[in-house]
Amino acid sequence: MIVNIGLVQMSMCGDSSRNLQAATDGVRRAAARGARIICLPELFSSLYFCQVEEHAHFNLAEEVPGPTTELMSALARQLEVVLIVPLFERRAPGVYHNTAAVIDADGTCLGKYRKMHIPDDPLYYEKFYFTPGDLGFQAFNTRYGRIGVLICWDQWFPEAARLTALRGARIVFYPTAIGWHPREKAEHGPAEHAAWEIVQRSHAIANGVFVAAVNRVGQEGELPGGIEFWGASFVSDPGGTILARAGHDKEELLIAPCNLAEVETARTHWPFLRDRRLDAYAGLTSRLLD
Repeated sequence: MIVNIGLVQMSMCGDSSRNLQAATDGVRRAAARGARIICLPELFSSLYFCQVEEHAHFNLAEEVPGPTTELMSALARQLEVVLIVPLFERRAPGVYHNTAAVIDADGTCLGKYRKMHIPDDPLYYEKFYFTPGDLGFQAFNTRYGRIGVLICWDQWFPEAARLTALRGARIVFYPTAIGWHPREKAEHGPAEHAAWEIVQRSHAIANGVFVAAVNRVGQEGELPGGIEFWGASFVSDPGGTILARAGHDKEELLIAPCNLAEVETARTHWPFLRDRRLDAYAGLTSRLLD
């Protein structure tokens, strides 16, 4: 079965309604080009507010399901596409999550994934806003195949990809907001981007799955500070080969055909799941080993 997936690489502004309209337009264009599963970037409805710790930003959050998922459910039903919709989730007073809703092609919300790994780095002050996810690693049966969703910082952890694959995911989506500190780009930029792509392609190989990472793009915050989001959204096949890749400096729409039969082929030729030593991995649940 061949499934076309679409990644909407966007730049964001301070007007949530404009961001939502741009996302809707991107979804429509992707569907018109044949995409059946479409993913938006992490926290696409606003600027990346985690550059500062500011209580007023909690007002950007909404319930899931809520207004945005209702709108996207209607869009998915109209276009008969599966949508992955990343949101700032208001769960309860004082409990907020970085979440992605998964909406099937009939408009049904199949569930949500809450980001498990929460970073705390310069200009990525996410621990101030987000409670770590408590729904575990999941896979969702959609009309066009079984998929998993992880979010941004999750993409660096092989355990997250492995557990999502063990749940049966054939495609793992990574909605993302990652970029360079402009002052560091000249010295560290190429290596940082290469590491980000390599680690995700390695997840594709080690688990025999397609991997699709969709990033935002553009400068957010005043130069010489802020973050320059590096775009470079891509799709990898189960052998780690790039099927499609966007550029670093502009909005783009990626469409990539994924032949899900390649998952079976990859896993029988490189039988990593067969040869796992389940009796020897108990140490993975310890912080460190003596």
